[in-house]
Amino acid sequence: MKHFSLSQQWVLLGIVLLILGSLYFGFLYHAPSPFPEESVKEVVVEVSGEVRSPGVYLFENSPTLREAVDRAGGLKETAGFDIPSASQILKSGTLLIVTKESPQIAPLRRLSKEKHGEMKQQGIKIKISRMAANKLLAFSVPLDLNRASAEDLCLIPGIGESLAQEMIAYRDRRKGFRSVEDLRNVKGIGEKKYRNLKGFFTTR
Repeated sequence: MKHFSLSQQWVLLGIVLLILGSLYFGFLYHAPSPFPEESVKEVVVEVSGEVRSPGVYLFENSPTLREAVDRAGGLKETAGFDIPSASQILKSGTLLIVTKESPQIAPLRRLSKEKHGEMKQQGIKIKISRMAANKLLAFSVPLDLNRASAEDLCLIPGIGESLAQEMIAYRDRRKGFRSVEDLRNVKGIGEKKYRNLKGFFTTR
């Protein structure tokens, strides 16, 4: 039977440790990452106001306006849901605000589509907006770089008040971010920080 010398045993031990280490880091260890490395599968829509069950709802596919309102229990009003844009497809992060108008203030005799994404039906108005930044982040929905406020930006790990102001200043100078990669040009954002931040954002 062949015997290994002491030096050979140390070499073999080192090889075994290297193999075990590579297996651990290659297959067992997964470094935590901010939410965005993978696209969000669920579509998140918040419905508030004059519906029976206001709240945030998840959909497997992008819902229509009607489907989102129905998921929230439907309108409190007993009238039928006949808004012309009921079939409009909603994007993830959409906020629907359903309000009731007094007939004395704004009597409506017919269905109409208003400006700024508002639809009306017999005193019922639905405004299409965007969910609050803290809710978007909680549901792993990227923030729009061209709409986020300094306060919104500060909610993201690694962004303080000074960096948020630099991002806003860059956006103002360039009249908006053309892509998320523009973050590389913001003072205070190096390549490492860019990699950590890029998944939290999108541009529209």
